[in-house]
Amino acid sequence: MVFSLSSENVIQYLVDVGIFSAADAASALFESQEAGKNFNLLVSLPGNRKLLVKQERYRQNGETANEFFREWLFHKFLQQFPDVGSISAFASEVLSFDPSNSILVYKYLSEYLDLGSFYHQEQELPIAIATGVGTALAALHRATFNRQEYRDFMAQDPSGQLCDELENPIQALGRIGPEIFGMVTTEALKYFVLYQRYESLGAAVADLATHWHPCCLTHNDLRLDNILVRAAWEQPDSGIVRLIDWERCSWGDPAFDLGTLLASYLAIWLRSLVVDSAIELEESLRLAATPLAVLQPSMLALTQAYLNAFPLILEYRRDFLPRTIQFAGFALIDKIEATIQYQKYFDNTGICMLQVAKSLLCRPQQSMVTVFGIPESELILSTNLRNRVCA
Repeated sequence: MVFSLSSENVIQYLVDVGIFSAADAASALFESQEAGKNFNLLVSLPGNRKLLVKQERYRQNGETANEFFREWLFHKFLQQFPDVGSISAFASEVLSFDPSNSILVYKYLSEYLDLGSFYHQEQELPIAIATGVGTALAALHRATFNRQEYRDFMAQDPSGQLCDELENPIQALGRIGPEIFGMVTTEALKYFVLYQRYESLGAAVADLATHWHPCCLTHNDLRLDNILVRAAWEQPDSGIVRLIDWERCSWGDPAFDLGTLLASYLAIWLRSLVVDSAIELEESLRLAATPLAVLQPSMLALTQAYLNAFPLILEYRRDFLPRTIQFAGFALIDKIEATIQYQKYFDNTGICMLQVAKSLLCRPQQSMVTVFGIPESELILSTNLRNRVCA
């Protein structure tokens, strides 16, 4: 029988699984947070203690996508290998996983807020925060880099068996068939027409798929709302940021994580554009409410912090930075397709995003100046100089 979590049964459920005592249950308060793909409840206890209880929504067949397994496996990974304990400092803390009912219970980080909301509320992008994000991501990749025992552990499936074949997140679009006309709106069809028109774009995505190099543990969903920043971020503390929602983590390519993160910053710029059919693309980009020049220092600081904390990646992957830029372009395309799938539209903002994605994918070297404000040679030189000073 399917068990559905609700505000009526969540307290008793927490008692039954041993997280709550009878005293906790008597004083607990809860707040529904049902927005999104999962059912979420925030449970508050005396002493400012809070728990976040999440359950995957059931499909029509009464089953779930079993996405929470990856998050729990990551939590077990941190317990299994104490030598990667530094990762725990910026990861979310899972208290319980109920696979039969697909329920996760987290320790809620009430002193943090997601980075996208922080940027929107504060209307500023402190360099210290971008540096903290880059350092944390590098720590994840560096600590797990080329460790076969870590790869084997993360290759487990829900049944406990090992899955040797890694899933490549980069999939080139095939030719669009007649069935697409019944799946998307007329406006959204413009995207597929444009994508098919740019042969160089499809070729660049296909080439990126063949140059995917899995070598470490990757988050695979580094959007700004999956990064938490401490409200009191200005206080000297190593815990400025936390990375949450590890449901897609796997053995993967570090350039994919960094590129996805850069795309989230670029999306702030692109979604602030003044778009109109009468305005040329260059003019629309120039009139953005959040100019690219405001975002460049954070993207540069983030990447410099990453390379300073993980300089070995440039020796292992000479093409790491160009591939990162290409992955950023792919992530923008992924955002467009998500909008089409869930919100059923493709507007002038989407067209601008596609044009920028095309530049990133097809001309990554030239696009580094667009992203960072400086060419690749200067970025690498600045990183090398810092490493020599630290040495």
